[in-house]
Amino acid sequence: MAAPDVRLATPRGRWILFTTVLGSTMAMLDATVVNVALPRIGQDLHADLAVLQWTVNAYMLTLAGLILVGGALGDRFGRRRIFVLGVVWFAVGSLLCGLAPNAGVLIAARALQGIGGALLTPGSLALIQSSLHPDDRGRAVGLWSGWGGVGAAIGPFLGGWLVDGPGWQWVFLLNVPLAAVCVPVALRHVPESRDPSAHGRFDVAGAVLGASALALVTYALIEAPSEAAAVPFAAGAGVLLAAGFVLVERRRADPMVPPGIFASRQFTAVNLVTLCVYAALGGFFFLSVLQLQVVAGYSALAAGAALLPTTALMLLLSARAGELGDLIGPRIPLTVGPLLCAAGMLLFLRVGPGASYAADVLPAMLVLGLGLATLVAPLTATVLASVDPGRAGLASGINNAAARVAGLLAVAALPLLVGMGPESYLSADLFDAAFGQAMVWCAGLLVLGAVVARITVRTPAPGAAHPQCHVQCPVTAPPLEPSPECAEGPSPEPGRPKPGRPGPERPGPPEPPPQAGR
Repeated sequence: MAAPDVRLATPRGRWILFTTVLGSTMAMLDATVVNVALPRIGQDLHADLAVLQWTVNAYMLTLAGLILVGGALGDRFGRRRIFVLGVVWFAVGSLLCGLAPNAGVLIAARALQGIGGALLTPGSLALIQSSLHPDDRGRAVGLWSGWGGVGAAIGPFLGGWLVDGPGWQWVFLLNVPLAAVCVPVALRHVPESRDPSAHGRFDVAGAVLGASALALVTYALIEAPSEAAAVPFAAGAGVLLAAGFVLVERRRADPMVPPGIFASRQFTAVNLVTLCVYAALGGFFFLSVLQLQVVAGYSALAAGAALLPTTALMLLLSARAGELGDLIGPRIPLTVGPLLCAAGMLLFLRVGPGASYAADVLPAMLVLGLGLATLVAPLTATVLASVDPGRAGLASGINNAAARVAGLLAVAALPLLVGMGPESYLSADLFDAAFGQAMVWCAGLLVLGAVVARITVRTPAPGAAHPQCHVQCPVTAPPLEPSPECAEGPSPEPGRPKPGRPGPERPGPPEPPPQAGR
């Protein structure tokens, strides 16, 4: 396959960057703005806490269960084709969410949205890597990362403004015009690319078993307070299907999650850290916006704006944290980062009725942001360094899926663990008491993650290669990395060094899209 030769400075290069930033921002916005809308969704649809949990988890369930499949489909059938399909699917799901007349339709539409996200998310960075000239990839990835991070930072603020203004439906409807711009630009300006080595059958059985197991376990956890007769059967069936998933993956010639990849102790260790960290983060971001609105009396806009310091610190400091991890090794950042996050969540216990933003909320969010900035880039770089280079894309996908599964299960399990009833979020006193217990659980998970990192994560030998990750300031999962055939450029000319994996670059002023017809 011919090497990509599109230059970033050309109109087509800028359109490619614009399209991938817009597409990835759609999915990232959805991951952050929906939580801000939950109290208003509950009020308008007369819904209990379980409906709010399903509003988050229906999306996370299909996204986590299918994101590895989405990446494989792009490699096989064309990254642009699957990216565009994902954007369209995501937009249709968003439209159905915005028009949902009741909770059942909203939950079903959120599940459809997650399928679109699973098709869309893996392809964004891969399109840049497979389309642009190797000499321009570093700058393009830096701009992609920077502007995607800006989108993530303004997401909660934008979501709060929409909820307080035209209504929570517009949190979803906003995706429709974004998709209407993204799709035609992608079809006209983004070249198609495939992985010529992609072959074999898709692991349909593994995908179905894994997603079904997650769905049943999630159902059992969320519906347990209702004491429905089906809960024990769902829990048991979920465990059996999970065992079946492991058995199928061990026996298939081309499994979705090759068991052999866990032969790397470093890879297994960093995924255990990921599970602990992102379970705590999933629970925190689900419950904290409810605490701010239900207990502290914040508007949706104020609650969304309260989250800005965390994403801003990640945007400013994650690249430097990655460089520090290269110098001192990952063990210290992966130990200190979760401890800082735990301290931030314990500081959030001060957020109660009449809480001051400057005195109570801001310190907690700053400490949490410092913790996230410390650990995210070293965590992803350690995942990449723990496996053979040819499996880096697969390792990143598994790590990303593990983080999303951890968040999914935390949103399902935490309310059950702390005794939140169906109507708890309607009572400030009841919710405040349960929220305090939940934060202790989340902090405990983070401390456990720090201990696992301290004991199991190894520091590379001096002079060892340190892969860099493309940080895009995610709070729901580590950044996905492209497959190696995208990340590596063509062989260098004699006497010229081969470009390495570029790190993130802080965004400069945006380059305006070219005028039509240029």
